[in-house]
Amino acid sequence: MSEIIVDMRNIDKHFGGVHALNSVSLSLKRGEVHALVGENGAGKSTLMKILIGLYTPDSGEILLDGKAVRFRSVKDAQNAGISMIFQEFNQVRVLSVMENIYLGREPKTALGSVDYKRMERDSSELLKKLGVDLDPRVKIRDLTVAKHQLVEIVKAISFNAQIIIMDEPTSALSRNEIEYLFSMVRTLRDQGKCIVFISHKMEEIYSVCESVTVLRDGHFIHSGLVKDISEKELIRMMVDREVNELFPKQECAIGDVLLQVKGLTVKGEFRNVTFDLRRGEILGIAGLMGAGRTELVETIMGARRSDAGHIVYKGKRIVNRITEDAFKRGIAMVPEDRKKNGVFLRLPIKDNVIVSALKKCMRGSFIRRKLERKCFDTYAEKLEIRYSSWRQSCKNLSGGNQQKVAVSRVLNADPEVIILDEPTRGIDVRTKAEIHRLMSALAGTGKAVLMVSSELPEILGMSDRILVLHEGEQTGIVDRKDATADRIMELAVKTSPMEMGA
Repeated sequence: MSEIIVDMRNIDKHFGGVHALNSVSLSLKRGEVHALVGENGAGKSTLMKILIGLYTPDSGEILLDGKAVRFRSVKDAQNAGISMIFQEFNQVRVLSVMENIYLGREPKTALGSVDYKRMERDSSELLKKLGVDLDPRVKIRDLTVAKHQLVEIVKAISFNAQIIIMDEPTSALSRNEIEYLFSMVRTLRDQGKCIVFISHKMEEIYSVCESVTVLRDGHFIHSGLVKDISEKELIRMMVDREVNELFPKQECAIGDVLLQVKGLTVKGEFRNVTFDLRRGEILGIAGLMGAGRTELVETIMGARRSDAGHIVYKGKRIVNRITEDAFKRGIAMVPEDRKKNGVFLRLPIKDNVIVSALKKCMRGSFIRRKLERKCFDTYAEKLEIRYSSWRQSCKNLSGGNQQKVAVSRVLNADPEVIILDEPTRGIDVRTKAEIHRLMSALAGTGKAVLMVSSELPEILGMSDRILVLHEGEQTGIVDRKDATADRIMELAVKTSPMEMGA
């Protein structure tokens, strides 16, 4: 058999008036980790969805082990040894881990019913073999985002696939989980499997990938060895320009305290968290997965009930019983799980972006089209949302463009406190820089920004101060001038009693 396992030649794909792929070619080899990179909307996911039979190409051919193939369904591709872990989870939340792993291929008893005992045993053995500490009987809806990701990885590997496509697999994982994933990827590579690794994170590409293919605006740009191209060159190929400053943090005048959190506690999640947030400030919240970061900001928004402590906003004690209470007060949030909470997938892009700013679009009792268009264009242009029509359904956007829509919706509301939970998850390099620039500009106008991020460079690059959590305990607040990666990680893994910083 040839060293090349898959050869995609001159693949073309249109979606209405959008030319998503324009004569794109890709060769994959056995025993390699191949990075597929490009901006959101470059065509990466579309190309891979063609490979797994989810989309049909308009033209071009696919060779598998030298033979032409045409997959008409995902099952056809899986039967041929190709499996994909999607960026957005496609799980049945009311079913258990084991039922999701074996969905559609459940083991049966002699009488033809589902053999749950065998399914649990096989799932337990698979999870144990892959080093995933997870009860196969637990419901998917009860898992964290990180564990959803691990279930997807386990499911893909359970097909015994020869080609495994991973679309932004680390976007919701902690540092330890990422290291474990990389170890798993290298093991699979050494077994002769091919891993296609789609990622926007340069450090991951250079850490785990041997080869790289660059797409831009649906066109093939470059393919070669990772070691032969610098990070700067790779970014330039992706965006067709230099990205000189990923973290454009401007100095802003820090004003009065806008939001105070005092002794806030949610049993089992976090306890006794205290901090001030000032106008003009970006306060980063750091910590490992499970530290309580998302739970903290959800409690501030009113999505969770606190068991102790309180919140003061503009000098007055408040209680947000639901998120709408916070929104009406001028506190808005971009949530971590954009698909579940960040956008209305079935609604048009236009409605998603302007739903928070309808008053700006009205004259009297009527919505005016020109004002509507202005509200939409303001952030659609700033964040470079890629769409065919503003009436296009949000579910048909790439994951990264859905994230841009979620950010646009919140910013359009013109809140005074902006909470961003993983704001650049799944976002390309250029748009990351633009979101960072917007964050800094908003702080410069007197807004207060609370940013949760798993990416240390983002936390260090954009924060005026950094609040660190460890297993629900506040272990420190560090000023920008004193913040280093080592200091933040030291506090993030700390097990001693709380030690407050400046």
